Amino acid sequence: MPTVAFYTLGCKVNFYDTEAIWQLFKNEGYEQVDFEATADVYLINTCTVTNTGDKKSRQIIRRAVRRNPDAVIAVTGCYAQTSPAEIMAIEGVDLVIGTQDREKIMSFVDQIQGDRKPVNAVRNIMKTRDFEELDVPDFSERTRAFLKIQEGCNNFCTFCIIPWSRGLSRSRAPQSVLEQAKQLVASGYKEIVLTGIHTGGYGDDMENYNLTSLLWDLDKVEGLERIRISSIEASQIDDAMIDVLNRSSKMCRHLHIPLQAGEDSVLKRMRRKYTTAEFAAKIKRLHEAMPGVAITTDVIVGFPGETEEMFEDGLRFMEEMKFAEMHVFPYSKRTGTPAARMDEQVDDEIKNERVHKLIDLSEKMQLAYANQYVGQVLDVIPERDYKGAPGTGLVMGYTDNYIQVVFDGTEQLIGKLCRVKITEAGVNECRAKLVRVLDDQPQRAIESELHSFVLERPEAIRA
Repeated sequence: MPTVAFYTLGCKVNFYDTEAIWQLFKNEGYEQVDFEATADVYLINTCTVTNTGDKKSRQIIRRAVRRNPDAVIAVTGCYAQTSPAEIMAIEGVDLVIGTQDREKIMSFVDQIQGDRKPVNAVRNIMKTRDFEELDVPDFSERTRAFLKIQEGCNNFCTFCIIPWSRGLSRSRAPQSVLEQAKQLVASGYKEIVLTGIHTGGYGDDMENYNLTSLLWDLDKVEGLERIRISSIEASQIDDAMIDVLNRSSKMCRHLHIPLQAGEDSVLKRMRRKYTTAEFAAKIKRLHEAMPGVAITTDVIVGFPGETEEMFEDGLRFMEEMKFAEMHVFPYSKRTGTPAARMDEQVDDEIKNERVHKLIDLSEKMQLAYANQYVGQVLDVIPERDYKGAPGTGLVMGYTDNYIQVVFDGTEQLIGKLCRVKITEAGVNECRAKLVRVLDDQPQRAIESELHSFVLERPEAIRA
């Protein structure tokens, strides 16, 4: 049986794409082996979001060439798309394919195994207008399925290379999304995470159909318990979106909304499409529509021209926003972006100091958010044994508002809808006690229990 090994760098979308490419190999009778093992084909899915991403990608490619010089070395992903010649120049590379045409990988691999001639299959991504249909019917996490609905980005933020590596925004056909969602539910998944490079841009290339329309259609999918959006821009949250978040019982009370900077002049230099006042107004509306909503965010620290005063203003703004968690990144120069050419680059030592201040703030806000739920009853779908170690007598999963919860239970509970009581709050995880396994009860019993629970604690559940 032929073997294939994968190495994925970068974001969740890349991991989704690797899973989809694995399906193509599996259908041709390949067996997947560890990247450190000897394989017939090595596929490296690269990242180019920073210069370091490029460097790490090159190191991994060379490692695969050394592991088995006779193997087919195939390179895909963002770095492959932006710098194919650089990758083709690495001795031992056989195929470079970028971020489109991945459905042709198997025919390229067969061709290379026959004639051993290297192939550069990268085309101009800016001319691509169609969404690449690559399905993933199965994931290692049995409870949450990722469903890619969108590709590319039209924003051209000054720090970001992604439009050049992924192309302009293009959406997956609604019918195709719904069919895939139904297949995932039929395979036993209760939660679907909608993902893309710029997920909130879904529908920008369609007439009279957008992400809100898709959410209402997914809301009608029988057996689907939870719909989560991986990330959405503040500028894309309008009244219609707030309405679906408020009225659909399947929408998770968790939204990841990148802020990037908490000070207006920095946002302007980043070419972000909102001011701090507009961002704050959206967050306020969301808290009104979804009481208890967890809002997580991304922040870039030390963007060119960020003074100490701007940083402190931003820090105060973030504190006011009461985020449930912040992902903090020091600004990293990306060759080819406008920000890399800007004056007033911030010293690395200052950047690191500021990063630590924001990480401390994030942990403080994470704990404050979790503390609100001590003593409350929430629903969790356990997804694995605690710390991935069977036999600990503990399982972990996420509540709909993205609190990571650990509680006593066996692996029989994995994938089942469980009601738990939060007993202790922590920064990265909370402890809880199992109240009841809802999957094992008739629907009517669940509804009557939920009714009495709402009467008891109306603040714990949103309408």
